Amino acid sequence: MPIQSGRTSPAVAQALPRLYPPELQPLLQELLATLADMDCAHASDLEAVKASDAEEWLRQTVIRRLEEGHRTRRAPVVRQLEALQERVGAFAA
Repeated sequence: MPIQSGRTSPAVAQALPRLYPPELQPLLQELLATLADMDCAHASDLEAVKASDAEEWLRQTVIRRLEEGHRTRRAPVVRQLEALQERVGAFAA
């Protein structure tokens, strides 16, 4: 049995119906890339704090602040993605 990579060939991709208008793709990619960058930076910051020699109470305090800041910074991007999802839903309807 051949192994499938999960990728769609260009010919098949052209035959499939679009799930969203093509003009939304750059915005979707930008928002997803922004979230990925934020999440990666946050994970790196957490690892640095966890690996530090600071006392446990201080590490936990910093981790809580990092988590709160991360949620706060992500929220507008998540709201934009939700709004975009609504637009896509309206397009598909």
